[in-house]
Amino acid sequence: MNVGLVSNTFSSITNGQGALSSAKSNADSQKFADLLQGLQKKNEVKSTLSSSQISQEGRLNGEYITGFNDMFSGEMNKNAKPSGAAANQANDHVKQKTIDKTSTLYEKSMELESYFVKQMLNSMRKTVMKSSENDFAKETYEDMLYDEYSVSMTKNGGFGLADQIYLSLVQ
Repeated sequence: MNVGLVSNTFSSITNGQGALSSAKSNADSQKFADLLQGLQKKNEVKSTLSSSQISQEGRLNGEYITGFNDMFSGEMNKNAKPSGAAANQANDHVKQKTIDKTSTLYEKSMELESYFVKQMLNSMRKTVMKSSENDFAKETYEDMLYDEYSVSMTKNGGFGLADQIYLSLVQ
């Protein structure tokens, strides 16, 4: 069978729509190629940053927890005295140690204390009677709320656990 005859017959059946759709497809492909080329040119001129440069070190971009970054600043926080349980040293003859609250180690110690406080709050939360209604969104946001509670309690509670952690790691 002759290919030209089949193509002419198909073209007459579709009233030339095949050629029209082919032309539209080619035009769309060309527009897409032009768009990609334009974007590539913009990227060559513009520098990009990695996510590690945008976010704080050790934290995810868009993380919802307040955190302890830059909580302490100034000279008086570089040689601070321990507070809470860490201040209660049994032997008075031992030289009092100081804490550098501006250091990253102290920030991580605060995060660990916050984690322990969160575990305590979770245990307390399990004792509260709730309705039998299970709502995933409610549980998620309630968990986020308790994360913030633990951060706030760590910042303001004066437990001194972060101070003890810091002092044990510095020695």
